[in-house]
Amino acid sequence: MVDDETESEFRSQFTEAFEGADYPVSNPMDLVPALPDGPGTRFEAGDVSFTAMELSTKLGDVQDFPYDDVDSLVDDLIEGLKQKDMI
Repeated sequence: MVDDETESEFRSQFTEAFEGADYPVSNPMDLVPALPDGPGTRFEAGDVSFTAMELSTKLGDVQDFPYDDVDSLVDDLIEGLKQKDMI
């Protein structure tokens, strides 16, 4: 079962990191300029940690580009993490 606090923390971090992207975004590379440390940007909540590059690699098959806004992107990221038992 997903820890609500962990999910909430990741949702907050993803929104903050990706809200500055120039939407619509048509692929993961469109998100890189918005990230504070590029692909090496690290997301952490509880005992779970991964970089933006790891997210892209592990969740590429569950993302549905293009995204018109940050909320739909973050929703898919959270759902993908759940599907892959990463959170």
